Amino acid sequence: MALALALVIVSCSGAAAQLGSRPITIIVPYTPGTGIDILARALGAELSHRWGQPVVVDNKPGASGNIGTQVASRAPPDGHTLLMIAKTFVTNPSLFKNLPYDPVKSFTPIVKLATGSIVLAVHPAVPADSVAAFVAYAKARPGQINYGSPGFATPHHLAMELFKVSTQTDLVHIPYKGSSGVTTDLVGGHVSAMFLPVHVALPLAVDKQIRILAVASQTRAAVAPEVPTFAEAGVPGFEVDLWFGLLAPAGTPDDIVARYNDALNDVLRAPRMIEELGKQGLITAGGTPAQLGELIAKDAAKWQRAIRAAGITAE
Repeated sequence: MALALALVIVSCSGAAAQLGSRPITIIVPYTPGTGIDILARALGAELSHRWGQPVVVDNKPGASGNIGTQVASRAPPDGHTLLMIAKTFVTNPSLFKNLPYDPVKSFTPIVKLATGSIVLAVHPAVPADSVAAFVAYAKARPGQINYGSPGFATPHHLAMELFKVSTQTDLVHIPYKGSSGVTTDLVGGHVSAMFLPVHVALPLAVDKQIRILAVASQTRAAVAPEVPTFAEAGVPGFEVDLWFGLLAPAGTPDDIVARYNDALNDVLRAPRMIEELGKQGLITAGGTPAQLGELIAKDAAKWQRAIRAAGITAE
C-alpha cells in the first residue's frame, strides 16, 4: 500500500511538472473584443491566479477560424497551448473541402465552457416589428434586402441562411471582417438586418438604434425575457444556439487534460464567474472532456445535414 501511495504521489507531481511554469497560451481564432475572446480572457485570468502561471490570449483570426485552429493543431501537446472553439469548429468541415487540420484527430477535448443566444435584429428603418412582418417585407422585395455578418461561415451567417430556407426569403449576404464593423453598419442603416449576440443587441435596442425581432435559442433568453423565440414568432423548428469550448492538441497527456478540466469546472461554478459571464449573455457550462467530444460529434452531424439542405457552400 505504501508503494502504491508513493507511485500516486509521484504521478501527480509529474503531471504538474509536465505542465511546467512556462506561460500558457490560449489561442482565440477570432478578433479581440468578441464574445469568445472575452471568455478566454476571463478564464485565463482565473487560471493564472490559481496556478501562479502567466496565461496569454493570442488572437489569430481569419478564414472563419481556420487560421488559428491550424496553429493550435500544430502546437506541441504539452499543455502550454490551448484552443478556444465556437460553433464554427463543427460547421467548417461541411463548408471547406481542404481543412488544414482534422477536427477530430487533431485535438483533445477539455471542457464545454459556456452557451449563449443570438437574436435577429433589423434597422429601425425596416418597417417590421415582428418576424412575420419582416418575412412579408422580404418576400415582397426578393434580392433587394441585404444582411450583414462578421464573416463567411460564422454562426451569424449560417443562422440567416437557415432563416432564408425556413422562411423562403431571398436576402443578400454582406460579409464583414469581424463583429464591430457590421454592428456599426447595422446601426447606421448600411445593412438592414443581421443575427447578433443578445448581449450586444440589447443596449442598442434600448437606445432604439436597432429592433430585436426574435431569439434563436430553444427557450427565451433570461436577459431578454420579452423577446419571443422563433417558434413563438411563427417559424417552428428554427434554432441556432451558441456554445464555446476548450481543446488541447491531440496527444496531450490525460493527466494534464484532467487538471485543466478540474480547474475550469471549479472556475465555472464560482458565483463571481457566473455573474461576470452573465453580463456578456453567456451561461456557464462545464462537464467532462467526453461530454464535449460528444457535443462536437453531434453538432457536426446536425450542421452537415442543415448546410447541405440550405445549399451553403464555401465562397
